[in-house]
Amino acid sequence: MNKHFDVIVIGGGASGMMAAGRAAERGRQVLLLEKNKELGKKLAITGGSRCNICNNEEDEHLLLQYFCSAEKFLYSSFSQFGLTETKEFFTSHDLPLVVEANKRVFPASKKASDVVAVMEKYVRSGGVEILTNATVKKIVVDGEKITGVRVGNEILTAESFIIATGGKSHPETGSTGDGFSWLKELGCKVVKPTPSVVPLAVQDDWIKMLAGVSFDHVKVTFFVEGRKQLAVQGRVLCTHFGISGPLILNTASKVADMLLDGVVTATIDVFPGMDLGALDKHITKIFDDNKNRDLKNVMKLIAPTGTASAILMLLPRFDVEKKVHSISKQERKTIVNLLKDLPLTITGLMGNDRAVVSDGGISISEIDGKTMRSRKYENLYITGDLLHINRPSGGFSLQLCWTTGWVAGDYA
Repeated sequence: MNKHFDVIVIGGGASGMMAAGRAAERGRQVLLLEKNKELGKKLAITGGSRCNICNNEEDEHLLLQYFCSAEKFLYSSFSQFGLTETKEFFTSHDLPLVVEANKRVFPASKKASDVVAVMEKYVRSGGVEILTNATVKKIVVDGEKITGVRVGNEILTAESFIIATGGKSHPETGSTGDGFSWLKELGCKVVKPTPSVVPLAVQDDWIKMLAGVSFDHVKVTFFVEGRKQLAVQGRVLCTHFGISGPLILNTASKVADMLLDGVVTATIDVFPGMDLGALDKHITKIFDDNKNRDLKNVMKLIAPTGTASAILMLLPRFDVEKKVHSISKQERKTIVNLLKDLPLTITGLMGNDRAVVSDGGISISEIDGKTMRSRKYENLYITGDLLHINRPSGGFSLQLCWTTGWVAGDYA
């Protein structure tokens, strides 16, 4: 192997492949190093293996607001390669796209593997030299320049280096935070990574009974020590450890802050469009139409699909085989109140192994937003999840990878 290259890219994920492919398009001699035996291992499982490529928010100012405090930092890079360029890139590489709910963009095939195939073809067709099963042991430095990387017993050198190793979410894919360690050793300011778009763990058995079941449109209200903090509406997925789904994932960072202040509880309102009076009338009618049926069977007509048995667990003093015509007014109101306030106690956030996104990374104050170049090392570029940029789920993380990867590859 030629030991000297124009550009060495460390990390064969979304931003790494984009960076390597773009650098090669510019005629650079590029080496792409990947610690796994194949490229795009994490990309292949993203979005439930469907791959939410980007978000179709066409107003660039609104799109950038999803990246919180990094909005101004990203303006220049998105003006070079933003949403329009991302969609054109994939469609020009024969990958049709579809837009689903909440403006989420997916491959029409709904297969993340097709996205990986496009990126791998892009890299290989550009003549990028690829070395898999290549674990980087050390970044070699001379003054304010990176001079090489140690892989096994070899030192591989280049004019420029792009680190694209990703964050710490899904460590089973090789995303174990190596880049954070290297950046710390290089003297860069690194914010400790924590899972930020991640499911919530609860202590309540009734919700765990519903693993795999979802509440399609509910209101979830969070409290700290009994004081209301936040209310959100949308879909909630029940799991064997707690609650998940886009609504919960995008609330997790706020809940993490709440957990620092005390005991966090929550309530689920399964009828957010009705007040107590309207819901009471709704349930009274169902009871009247099913007077001679058991409560446990009639609850299936009231509660969201698949949830009746678990919700009845929260009424331990009720005889679930009691005929509905024998249910008292007070008992009916207890059911009404419960459906407006199903109780949860949040015990914490799940770890990086279940995180969709982890935050943390190099402080963007140390990166030139136009080029993704380090301000500390003149030939070092940082991309994707290694940047300390908060963002929700919904295609924003991959957009960050495509944009910063392309920009780094264009300048390296």
